Amino acid sequence: MGTRGSRLLLATLVTASLAGPMACVAGAVQAPVPAVLPPPSALAGRYAAARAEILAAGRVATRYGHHRRAAALRELAVPARRFLSFDGRDGGRAVEVFGELSTAERIAVLVPGAGITLDKYGLLRGGSMRLRDALGERSAVIAWLGYATPSSVSLQALTPGRAEEAAPALRTFLDELRTIRPRARISLLCHSYGSVVCGRAAPRLDVAAVVLFGSPGAGVADFAELRTRAVVWAGRTAGDWVGRVPHLSVELPSGTVGLGADPVAPGFGARVFAAGGGGHSDYLASGSTALANIARIVAGLPLSWTKGASLDRRIVGEGR
Repeated sequence: MGTRGSRLLLATLVTASLAGPMACVAGAVQAPVPAVLPPPSALAGRYAAARAEILAAGRVATRYGHHRRAAALRELAVPARRFLSFDGRDGGRAVEVFGELSTAERIAVLVPGAGITLDKYGLLRGGSMRLRDALGERSAVIAWLGYATPSSVSLQALTPGRAEEAAPALRTFLDELRTIRPRARISLLCHSYGSVVCGRAAPRLDVAAVVLFGSPGAGVADFAELRTRAVVWAGRTAGDWVGRVPHLSVELPSGTVGLGADPVAPGFGARVFAAGGGGHSDYLASGSTALANIARIVAGLPLSWTKGASLDRRIVGEGR
């Protein structure tokens, strides 16, 4: 599809989003304002405080008759689970740790895309657990639902606005994480619209790798605009619908529409890893090619890659 056709399609999508109902909008669920948490260096206290927030949100949900949310919060509050922060308001925010963070040498921070809220948190949790299993000991995975994700079918999912709002919080979290594990290899994993969040947060982040997968764009024209020292990887499964959407940005009087260039395209400049088959939600599926390669990137192990769509295959090993 040429540039003119892509712009026409993008304009059509915008018009449809403006004219139609917003799908998947989270219902209004009452929850308390979170208290100030202990510093991240005090992990046990931080976990306990976050659990107290979840329990408090569960009590409020029960009081207002949100029984489904209350049941979900009881699942989150079991003692074996560990959260660094929690906010039950609106769609909800949650940052959960899988693995032993205090001793982890390899840490993956997983940033989800559109439509992931507390009501659909199981999708993020399942992928995080499978990645942790693939990484093995001395590793931790952090599910970072630290922002208000856009609805899956909405104008917000076609614009970088929510990502710009989320980027400062992601930067702050990664700075805190570095104080907890100053020598760990940290990788930022960005699925779907989460790629735009990572693109906005990327400049000057102290991470070893940024991995964009199932990405509609990272809010930039190419790798250079990310202004990062990290190795940038990109992958897309063969059946991912996001490969068929326009990858561009259009400046309108009301703001930017579109999410930038395609990270797996040759001109973007990312290292493209094989993601195998599957669809948009299958990157962290058990036994998948994408899961295996993402785990190798997080671990800093050698991996075959191509520069965009070229045939220049190399073996690289990135370490800290």
